[in-house]
Amino acid sequence: MEESYKKTRILITGSDGQLGQCLKKIEEDHLNLEMYFTDYDVLDITKKEDLLSFFSKNKFNYVINCAAYTNVEQAEKEPQKAFEINATGVKNIAEVCLEYDITLLHISTDYVFDGEKGAPYTEIDKPNPINEYGKSKLAGEQYAQNILEKYFVVRTSWLYSEFGRNFFKTILRKSESESELTITTSEIGTPTNANDLAKFLILVIQLNSDKYGVYHFSNLGEATWYDFTSEILSVSGKLNEIKLEKTDNYPTFAVRPKYSVLDKGKCLNLFDLEIPNWRASLREAIKN
Repeated sequence: MEESYKKTRILITGSDGQLGQCLKKIEEDHLNLEMYFTDYDVLDITKKEDLLSFFSKNKFNYVINCAAYTNVEQAEKEPQKAFEINATGVKNIAEVCLEYDITLLHISTDYVFDGEKGAPYTEIDKPNPINEYGKSKLAGEQYAQNILEKYFVVRTSWLYSEFGRNFFKTILRKSESESELTITTSEIGTPTNANDLAKFLILVIQLNSDKYGVYHFSNLGEATWYDFTSEILSVSGKLNEIKLEKTDNYPTFAVRPKYSVLDKGKCLNLFDLEIPNWRASLREAIKN
């Protein structure tokens, strides 16, 4: 039987990362969407000619750009590579989206802020990144905004999931082999379940929204990395088995914002969605 409707076609770049895999997980729940997943081995966003060739053969309504250089520490040592992917790559995608009239959903970060505000950052707060990763991501945002009218730049924070390499999985792994953990209290942000972000991105597409612009999406609430660790161990039943210590001096190569909580007011006001608290979403992640 032929389908009586035309599916919305979505390209997901960087699909082997944790957000891309969370989108793959919910693909079968959205039969009106046709998702096409690519990673850098199939589509390298830093190569403009490859993008042009690919888009000339494939038609899309949306691009969700999950492709990113995300190693904050390593970005200090090789900023050129970080900018090549996080800035030039986004410029390439935006130019191709403009040529083919495609709406871009681009993922950015809380690290575009310096952390000095001491209160949740809104979309109108002025970015001031303090490390190379944040600078490269801000440059990518600016390319998307300057080139396109039809774009959603979605800043998020402290992403984790059951996929890929992330803090959540690292703590769960260490809880199986170590008896003592020392975790920093020097940063405050919001742990965000990548599955919740994936659902939000799909909601924007399902609504065929034209409310273009910059948005903040993370789970609700705030935490230090110590708080996040404590909750992971508590929910997984490991807290009594491990000696958990706090430290406010955890040296890293890259300087990080001390407070990078994102204000979700715009998201909540313009879209009909419920955003779970980070603790509730973490419990769901461990249960599943």
